[in-house]
Amino acid sequence: MTVTRFAPSPTGHLHVGNIRTALHNFLLAKQAGGRFLLRIDDTDAARSREEFVEGIRADLAWLGLETEGEERQSARFPIYEEAFARLEAEGRVYPCWESPQELDLKRKVLLGRGLPPIYDRAALELSADEKVARIAAGDLPHWRFLLDRDEPIEWIDGIRGAQKFDAAQMSDPVVRRADGSWLYMLPSVIDDVAMGVTQILRGEDHVSNTATQVQMFTALGAPVPAFAHEALLVGSEGKLSKRLGSLGAAHFREAGIEPQALTALLGRLGTSDPVDAALGLEELAAAFDLARFGRAPARFDEAELERVNAAVVHALDYDAVAARLPAGMDAAAWAAVRPNLGRVAEAQDWWQVVTGPVATADIDEDDRAFCAQGADVLSGLEWSPEVWKALTSALKDATGRKGKALFLPLRRALTGMDHGPDMAALLPLIGREAATARLRGASTGSA
Repeated sequence: MTVTRFAPSPTGHLHVGNIRTALHNFLLAKQAGGRFLLRIDDTDAARSREEFVEGIRADLAWLGLETEGEERQSARFPIYEEAFARLEAEGRVYPCWESPQELDLKRKVLLGRGLPPIYDRAALELSADEKVARIAAGDLPHWRFLLDRDEPIEWIDGIRGAQKFDAAQMSDPVVRRADGSWLYMLPSVIDDVAMGVTQILRGEDHVSNTATQVQMFTALGAPVPAFAHEALLVGSEGKLSKRLGSLGAAHFREAGIEPQALTALLGRLGTSDPVDAALGLEELAAAFDLARFGRAPARFDEAELERVNAAVVHALDYDAVAARLPAGMDAAAWAAVRPNLGRVAEAQDWWQVVTGPVATADIDEDDRAFCAQGADVLSGLEWSPEVWKALTSALKDATGRKGKALFLPLRRALTGMDHGPDMAALLPLIGREAATARLRGASTGSA
């Protein structure tokens, strides 16, 4: 069974790049009939906050990304200790005592000689007695994972294709600090093994991490998952943007973006497939294919998101939005204003047009007389869903007006605006009394 995971650190809110990663892992699992898991990577106790954990769960729920299991790294330290002890006994992790200053000096020396700044494994030359003496003196070590430098590290990436790294050109990564706290690399692998993760889909900034972690899986005697690395998001200007780091689910919710608009856009971002606002999670999952993702940066355009959101809103049924509409607004009113909305919240503005009062329209003398005539005609018409057609037909016959000269003064008088929803749908909602009063008010230049 395909098992994917989303593993955020609760040190802040999810941003749009995180959301895309979570979504794609969800779609990858669902496409294969597998499982999508959430892992909270909260080993950094100083920076992790429970409010961010709750926020991550809420954001995933808002997007419709249901998880089928959750783990907290902070509750799994005994598992890490057990695996670490095994790796230590097998010589795959080893203690080191170099200070940051010493390591920086070594890097500068190597770079000055035109050599890659690779850790020289000097700590491996220490005798057992030297190590014991250091620890006894309170000089606690940090720990590195010992890479196997005899064989190249290779895997077939689901997006980038064949990948090959020379372990001899890589430093043994630090996996544990001197205070006993964990860095990201090893606990992540231990958890992926324990959780049965079969596919790891993440950003291309993790490619070098993957090269190291491939050997960690092997050292733990576990099968290596399938890896795929997506191109990172860039802004609409084509460059990496700090703003993308501030665009989170809360931002989109507050801005009136529908979750389906966000998933419809992000689900296709990075592919050449067209963005289709009508596609929900089930349809996106059915068509999800890593082979369709390219290596070019994936461009996130907020203007495109606005267009997709409007298309989603235009297709929303009344029952789906009723709780978010102003009091008194019924299905007929929603159907009337929906085609003019970019966001559901904008329905309030059009409902104000229906219920009044509306701003006095700027109407010239000829049109004032026309509006007065319109009020007289309207007062004598049968009130029905076809009242707009009846009104404009009668006025056309009586005045010879047509087109813009016929419709625009009436719209201005009735709504205070030059544009908006179809008047055939809007006028019955305004009602005879209010509509007649607005036409007469426009004829005299008063509200």
